[in-house]
Amino acid sequence: MTSNDTAVLRVAGRPVGRYVTRPELPVRLSPRPYLHPVTTLSGTAVTELSPADHAHHLGVGVAVPDVEGFNFWGGRTYVRDQGPTELDNHGSQRHVAFQLRDPDGFVEELRWVAAAGELLRERRTVAATELTDQAWALDLTFSLTNVTKAPLSIGSPATNGRPGAAYGGFFWRAPKEEAPPDVFTSGTEGGTEAHGRRADWLALSGSGWTLVFAGATEQTRRDPWFVRTGEYPGVGSSLAHDERLPIPPGETVVRRVVTVVADGRLGRDAAAALVRKAVSP
Repeated sequence: MTSNDTAVLRVAGRPVGRYVTRPELPVRLSPRPYLHPVTTLSGTAVTELSPADHAHHLGVGVAVPDVEGFNFWGGRTYVRDQGPTELDNHGSQRHVAFQLRDPDGFVEELRWVAAAGELLRERRTVAATELTDQAWALDLTFSLTNVTKAPLSIGSPATNGRPGAAYGGFFWRAPKEEAPPDVFTSGTEGGTEAHGRRADWLALSGSGWTLVFAGATEQTRRDPWFVRTGEYPGVGSSLAHDERLPIPPGETVVRRVVTVVADGRLGRDAAAALVRKAVSP
């Protein structure tokens, strides 16, 4: 580990991820902690930070475009019958403390704060585990608790009227390469087929790397995948796909996504085997 503001994840003594807790970012980007760079065991970077196409894409983290009307994703807000709109509604995720810090992971407490005050309190658990000499797993769990006295709900551009844009929740921005990455699940091939659908796992395969995302709880597996490959390479798990997700006062929403980070281009059988190893009890 490093200073109070950053944490370095290590697998078998090798650094594989840098976690920034207090980034100095413009309000418009919805400042929040993030993991970047995340690398394979051989050192290939598999994340991107504030790329030119979407400056608010911050490596790996948790981002939600609509928490009771406040933007914790960054950039413009999709307004029904109006489209993407610049609004002064950005919130921030504020690091409170590490409750546990080890070379292979941490437990963190965060406050989700906007103009209305603190809306959500989060407990985030991140762990890195070696799978083989060419693959490791990033295990990320987030628990969001409504700390207000009123009901809150989480939405997305899709629930606000933009079909196919149900992003919000766990999100991984991958690096842009000359050719778009390949996408496959256990039963589908291609980003169009996988986008907006449920699958136990989903793989994104680039020039010399493969990421395999898996919902590690029954509730997480119910969330459809958000997939982009053409405009930019990114994968997320959708908290609000068809309808807004309510969080009553004092209630908590929990999701857990395990991501296999592998050197090379994995096939379907190899991806499935690594997922089984990564999420086994």
